[in-house]
Amino acid sequence: MELMTWLNTTVPGRVVFTALVSMLPVVELRGGIPFGVAGLGLSYPVAFWAAVVGNLIPAPFIILYIRRVFVWMRRRLPRFGALVDRLEQKAHLKGRKVRRYRTLGLYLLVAVPLPGTGAWMGALVAAVLDIRLRKAMPAIALGVVTAGLIMTALTAAGVNVFG
Repeated sequence: MELMTWLNTTVPGRVVFTALVSMLPVVELRGGIPFGVAGLGLSYPVAFWAAVVGNLIPAPFIILYIRRVFVWMRRRLPRFGALVDRLEQKAHLKGRKVRRYRTLGLYLLVAVPLPGTGAWMGALVAAVLDIRLRKAMPAIALGVVTAGLIMTALTAAGVNVFG
């Protein structure tokens, strides 16, 4: 069976598709939950858990490796230096409140499902602020679950959060 057919026509495929969409930066579970429910016909609980798991998968890798990736990009791909600078600057700006409240601030940054927040930004902020994985991941995971509950409620209410 072709991959796209499997992703669109089987329940396991739709769960994986929802998780994959939720792994994407910017989209994350803010897009994954409505996509799973409205686009693929998954039930709310199934779409919720697929999106939560998918959204959490990149976070530990970002926390552990993003600084090395940024150094490599600056060295090997100098054209991306400005992008790396912007990402680090954004993380530092978002990190001001996180720095003050540490894990509570990290939780709140991830939990509010607005543009510029979420697991990707939370993991980037944790990496930039040197918050250890074992401290950061519980706050990020709880924030993702909270954001997922909010997005599930908004999806059920039919609210279009993307404008």
